[in-house]
Amino acid sequence: MSPARSRVVALSGGVGGAKLVDGLARVLDPGALTVIVNTGDDFRHLGLWISPDIDSVVYALAGLADAVRGWGRRDESWNFMAALKQLGAPDWFQLGDADLAMHVERTRRLAAGETLTQVTARICGALGVGARVLPMSDDIVSTRLETADGWLDFQEYFVRRQCRPRVQQIVFEGAAAARASPEVLAALADPALRAVVFCPSNPFVSIEPILAVAPLRALLARCAAPVIAVTPIIGGAAVKGPAAKMLRELGLAVDASAVAQRYQGLLDAFIADASDPAPEPIEGVTLVRAPTLMRSAEDRASLARSVLELADRLS
Repeated sequence: MSPARSRVVALSGGVGGAKLVDGLARVLDPGALTVIVNTGDDFRHLGLWISPDIDSVVYALAGLADAVRGWGRRDESWNFMAALKQLGAPDWFQLGDADLAMHVERTRRLAAGETLTQVTARICGALGVGARVLPMSDDIVSTRLETADGWLDFQEYFVRRQCRPRVQQIVFEGAAAARASPEVLAALADPALRAVVFCPSNPFVSIEPILAVAPLRALLARCAAPVIAVTPIIGGAAVKGPAAKMLRELGLAVDASAVAQRYQGLLDAFIADASDPAPEPIEGVTLVRAPTLMRSAEDRASLARSVLELADRLS
């Protein structure tokens, strides 16, 4: 690798993507990693602005993520939720006592006129996060799903309904008018860019909302650095979340090939799990297999090294 090409941009959703983001941060030099995070899951709840995927990434990078639950902060307490339930208020979306501080501070700063990008940078600085974490846009984009039960906002589907309704269509409201921030555009135009990595996040509701923001899809299609995606599907199932269920309900095969096809025209390489069959060939895309299940910090770092080594070979 040329010393001049040292920076990496990762596109990430929540928990699964945050694991590879953590792995990349472990193997890259400090300050070399920028993470563009999905905000289609963001919503207002109890008067607070909640950014679940940003928080999953930030907590992972700060060493604060709860490895047992897979979301939120570790060593959490739940007094707020218990009191909320006692009052008969909505308690379907869990907010831990320490996690609550994140949402209160974000809401306070947004109300004072800061952008989500500025607020996220302040939070990362306060928590000692060295990577740059960028919302995909400072404009509001909302993921909505047409289901057998009607149209649902993402958190209504994902948390309150626990992904039970059958998905028929997914749209990103506000995406047509949304624009990527100057910080996101600069990260993708950086001449020192070594690779762009699509983390193993749900393609429909984590990565594709990012691609829907102008002009990100076009920029990635002509990116000078290698663009590499990692499968979120192993052995016909999603490691976490409803990706496999969505693939099936939308009439697609539940395998790595189906995910790779979603990104056609953007990728230079795709990594499937070493235990799965090789994906169907895609013109112009290098298809490889590697261990992608991340059970430990070493697994995360090992997969990150595999991604970067592949990027360097492609360069």
